[in-house]
Amino acid sequence: MLSNLRIFAVNPRKISSLHINNMYCSRITSSLKRIKTHVPLGRNYSSLPGLIGNDIKSLHSIISPPVAKIRNIGIMAHIDAGKTTTTERILYYSGYTRSLGDVDDGDTVTDFMAQERERGITIQSAAVTFDWKGYRVNLIDTPGHVDFTLEVERCLRVLDGAVAVFDASAGVEAQTLTVWRQADKHQIPRICFLNKMDKTGASFNYAVESIREKLKAKPLLLQLPIGEAKNFKGVVDVVRKEKLLWNSNSDDGKDFERKPLLEMSDPELLKETTEARNALIEQVADLDDEFADLVLGEFSENFDLVPAEKLQTAIHRVTLARMAVPVLCGSALKNKGVQPLLDAVTMYLPSPEERNYEFLQWYKDDLCALAFKVLHDKQRGPLVFMRIYSGMIKPQSAIHNINGNCTERISRLLLPFADQHVEIPSLTAGNIALTVGLKHTATGDTIVSSKSSALAAARRAGREGEKKHEQNSEAERLLLAGVEIPEPVFFCTIEPPSVAKQPDLDHALKCLQREDPSLKVKLDPDSGQTVLCGMGELHIEIIHDRIKREYGLETYLGPLQVAYRETILNPVRATGPLLGSPVQDVAITLHSLIIHPGTSSTMISACVSRCIQKALKKADNQVLEPLMNLEVTVTRDYLSPVLADLAQRRGNIQEIQTRQDNRVVIGFVPLAEIMGYSTVLRTLTSGSATFALELSNYQAMNPQDQSTLLSRRSGLT
Repeated sequence: MLSNLRIFAVNPRKISSLHINNMYCSRITSSLKRIKTHVPLGRNYSSLPGLIGNDIKSLHSIISPPVAKIRNIGIMAHIDAGKTTTTERILYYSGYTRSLGDVDDGDTVTDFMAQERERGITIQSAAVTFDWKGYRVNLIDTPGHVDFTLEVERCLRVLDGAVAVFDASAGVEAQTLTVWRQADKHQIPRICFLNKMDKTGASFNYAVESIREKLKAKPLLLQLPIGEAKNFKGVVDVVRKEKLLWNSNSDDGKDFERKPLLEMSDPELLKETTEARNALIEQVADLDDEFADLVLGEFSENFDLVPAEKLQTAIHRVTLARMAVPVLCGSALKNKGVQPLLDAVTMYLPSPEERNYEFLQWYKDDLCALAFKVLHDKQRGPLVFMRIYSGMIKPQSAIHNINGNCTERISRLLLPFADQHVEIPSLTAGNIALTVGLKHTATGDTIVSSKSSALAAARRAGREGEKKHEQNSEAERLLLAGVEIPEPVFFCTIEPPSVAKQPDLDHALKCLQREDPSLKVKLDPDSGQTVLCGMGELHIEIIHDRIKREYGLETYLGPLQVAYRETILNPVRATGPLLGSPVQDVAITLHSLIIHPGTSSTMISACVSRCIQKALKKADNQVLEPLMNLEVTVTRDYLSPVLADLAQRRGNIQEIQTRQDNRVVIGFVPLAEIMGYSTVLRTLTSGSATFALELSNYQAMNPQDQSTLLSRRSGLT
């Protein structure tokens, strides 16, 4: 999946510090000659991440930027809001690519998987490291499709800030709510980018209001659009009262001018901007006491005199406290508004040292890192992404995995650049690293320098816990919060082309499971078949396709099945299950247990198990089916056929909202009734409608539907 591209390597033990820069330049030159014909898919990359034009930065600045100058951010949004296109423009303007990639053309940097390029969607999160105006930015482009929510979850866990991208014509959408809740859970400060301001139906005010109403957030309007839809020309910087206009003759958006707003040339725009700036000052003053004292003390007579730098500093504090979210706008596809967005990332989102991580006090300056993603490369083996919270990582150094209680050795250390990687001799706290050589480390594992380091940290944590009267074990205190893995809702059997290929299939599935913890693989005890369990139709389809492309196996999938649950309706003393599904919402009370001397624990477990099964058989049984939250966005002309189709699918419509010229149908529908829905919806609406799904809960089936399901499963119908 990843190209075996090694841009440069430096062995710090063989190079004196006085000659690092010279050696660095010569290595780059010779390396580029070797790899010139191996850059994938014909993209034009700049000579090396960190080299812009003739400016060759020092090796030290590439490897170890000051922690205050580091930004670890993610880009998150509903599917098709423009996340990947925004990332492409960011890479281009920062000098890391020489041509603009396009999702529709399948040549973007971060969507490097074949499945992503074919479908035009992001499936795996991709990490990119670049510099912008003296800042090091580690950026992760995340998926927007509900089947890959875990990818967003495990990336947000290690980020310090996020950019939420919105389609300005749609505002807050279904998956926007999901990723926003995930960011809330991890207490991530964020800024909002209203993308697609050039799109027909784009409305700045509508999008801002949807952020306020649906996300319950307080938007800080740092920009205003100059025109909307086809009339969108640029943006107004509210903080500095300047207008930014992009040259219409420029193909790539690099050429734009920043001009102060003047009464002579822009009276209406100046008036609107002044009102917006005054409102912004009042809003920030209400949220930040320090800024309020400044404004009321020195500038109460005239808000125009409030320095832009003072206002920006206050906005930074408010953003870090997650009391409000700065809002910017633009059009990534039309190359407008991306450079100011990058400026806002460095200005308003936090550095690693501005985030409060309690566990750092236990490790002092020793290594503490979290493994948050694993990829498999055919040549290099497992590649493990790590967020370094303290200390330093070097190649050829041993590390201790607290979760696995094992020690491993890092063979190589890389900076991530989508599917290309730059080899480096060390990396310090605050950065995101890519390591080679770890065979047992998995997603969510806590990494330290040694077992003795872990024990020392445990003693410090123990003493701190005693002061606070906490009862957690030492191991629990040391483990960084991992990633919550959602339960799969779909499953199907998978078979190799022949019995001889079963070991190859097992190996492929083992590698894919380590990459994707939301993929579950189990063995059916009755049939002996391998069963895949996933988060949705697309999820399982992608896994099947990857097995074929990456491991060369033509596997066969059984029919897609829904993951049901079971429960009982009345208490009993002594279920045989209806479908063999897991039982939930059942409490078991043990009234008495007689154990004779010499009775083994295995026999006790077997006895209790048989007793429980006997009791369950006496109870009335109930099948629980997964119920999905459904949101369908459709034009008014096609609303009636969509509603009629949902009624046939046992859908329960909660409300129908108006979104610009569209209607948004919100309701619930059983998962079993929604398989293949994308094709049906496309046919009903001539391809104009979209929909989003999310697991809501499990609900009891009515007797008739349950009887039909049992008959079908038993082969009677």
